[in-house]
Amino acid sequence: MTPHISKILYATDLSKNSVYAFYHAVDMAKKYEAEICMLHVVETISASAYGSRTDKLYRDQHEAAAAVIRNRIRKFCDQVEKNMNLTCVTLIAKILVETGDPAQEILKAAGQEGCDLMVLGKHGKGFVEKAFLGSVSRSVMDLAKIPVLFIPMPTEEISVWDEI
Repeated sequence: MTPHISKILYATDLSKNSVYAFYHAVDMAKKYEAEICMLHVVETISASAYGSRTDKLYRDQHEAAAAVIRNRIRKFCDQVEKNMNLTCVTLIAKILVETGDPAQEILKAAGQEGCDLMVLGKHGKGFVEKAFLGSVSRSVMDLAKIPVLFIPMPTEEISVWDEI
């Protein structure tokens, strides 16, 4: 028996090709009558990068960045609507912008939002990047408590999505 899927976590790095994985998330949500929780994680930046920052300045910068990111995610949805001829905005339950370690934040969001499935785009990186920098995909896969669908990214940017 296959478990029921009612909520899908779609994590994105906001690259043009990550829209490809979003198409899969939308298609699955449509098939299972599920909703999508979209997530983008901004990696933590050292406080020294902000110079003499104040907490208010940091919060203002984070809120401004989050607004830009949410706008970009909405453009993903607009593009899917245009290309798949369906209204995907009704499938989006929540748009989250978090700060921290991407793998940890993806796993945390999946649990907090009660997701049944995660959809992530997988970037093919070389041995050196994997060995020294680690891999978000690998960490999520190793620690996930729910199924994870990895979508390999196209090797070239898809010209249809140039306006995003």
